[in-house]
Amino acid sequence: MTSTDLFRSGRLLVVAFEGWNDAGEAASGAVKALKEVLDVVEIADIDPEDYYDFQLNRPQIETTDDGRRVLRWPSVTMFGPANDDGLPRDAVPEAPLNVSGTNHDNIYLLVGTEPSRGWRTFATETMDQALTADITGIIMLGALLADVPHSRPIAVHASSENAQVREELEIERSTYEGPVGILSVIAAAAEEVGIPVVTLWASVPHYVHNAPSPKAILALLDKLEEFVDVTIPRGDLVDEARAWEEGIDSLAEDDEEMSSYIVALERARDAVEAPEASGEAIAQEFERYLRTHEDDEEPEEAPDAGGPDAAAPADDEGDTGSGPASAA
Repeated sequence: MTSTDLFRSGRLLVVAFEGWNDAGEAASGAVKALKEVLDVVEIADIDPEDYYDFQLNRPQIETTDDGRRVLRWPSVTMFGPANDDGLPRDAVPEAPLNVSGTNHDNIYLLVGTEPSRGWRTFATETMDQALTADITGIIMLGALLADVPHSRPIAVHASSENAQVREELEIERSTYEGPVGILSVIAAAAEEVGIPVVTLWASVPHYVHNAPSPKAILALLDKLEEFVDVTIPRGDLVDEARAWEEGIDSLAEDDEEMSSYIVALERARDAVEAPEASGEAIAQEFERYLRTHEDDEEPEEAPDAGGPDAAAPADDEGDTGSGPASAA
């Protein structure tokens, strides 16, 4: 079976974690959106006692519909198809499937809060669950803060450490070096047990990092559809993404510095996408922008104009934000 078959017709696990890997709540939001439209039920719940520092990830107290006060502990949960009788299941939901395609019965989900300790043991336990479910491929979803404009399409970069996957799916190998999150740890563990991994990273505008980004969620879902034989309904996400963008436009109208900075990012992004795009063209565009604002107060940190990555970072984990303070 080829790598393409493993992802398009095999059992696929889609993974996302809240926390460091989840700018704009885009990655976790995408998996939660999948959970809403797939006919999946909980098949495994990792005990939080072994993997969380509860002073860093505190439990939440909530009131249920029947008025009871309950504690919700940080956790990670694996969901699987409700009609898969090979694994223990809860009661099958009555809601019909809302997705189309031939592989919707083979999609598993893993979502929760990034653990704060015991990562190697956590990765081993996760792989045990994946092997038990006969998972043939894993797609990791992440989102990072970047120097990108909110008014342009959200860039999503796909990469893999598996040479066969890269060749058959025509994707790249990440060149990132530096601190990593739990996604990289699990990806390494998966490759060790023979499960190929594709990682998708969305670039979220850093100047709105405090707000959830439905536009980035949509971008991840769009990219995910390229790798799996499933058409995912978008529900209200399209309208929410439009409202998100319009809200930032309104904020920028009242903030001259933010508005000018966004214009610079737009010019850089457009230069990257132009046929004659080059690192030199992008640098010249930023220099022209700076010359027109030479009398203004110099920003704390100028945008990186060294090449295409300045407008759409293509590597793994990290915060590349600079420029005006966050507006939302």
